[in-house]
Amino acid sequence: QVQLVESGGGLVQAGGSLRLSCAASGRTFSNYAMGWFRQAPGKEREFVGSITWSGSTYYTDSVKGRFTISRDNAKNTVYLQMNSLKPEDTAVYYCAAQLRGTYTYAYWGQGTQVTVSS
Repeated sequence: QVQLVESGGGLVQAGGSLRLSCAASGRTFSNYAMGWFRQAPGKEREFVGSITWSGSTYYTDSVKGRFTISRDNAKNTVYLQMNSLKPEDTAVYYCAAQLRGTYTYAYWGQGTQVTVSS
């Protein structure tokens, strides 16, 4: 079992930056790929990006060049650095964990709200 807790959300003006954190507890953090997802009001949850256990990162096209995912295995934490934020980035952001060798994100955090004003 893995417990995930996001933090760092808030209200920011367009063009600003936020850094989200996701702290994990439970099983060995380094055995998990970590993903970030978001859900805007009235829309389906969408993939934002992910980082593998080896540190490779992947991003959806709309955030490439603006968002950066990193992890600190010593702190059991994954980060989402968001720069040049746009109003369309407004959503609840969730982190999720995928155990190495599996193909689903089995563990999810409770989410943190990010609101970008124009």
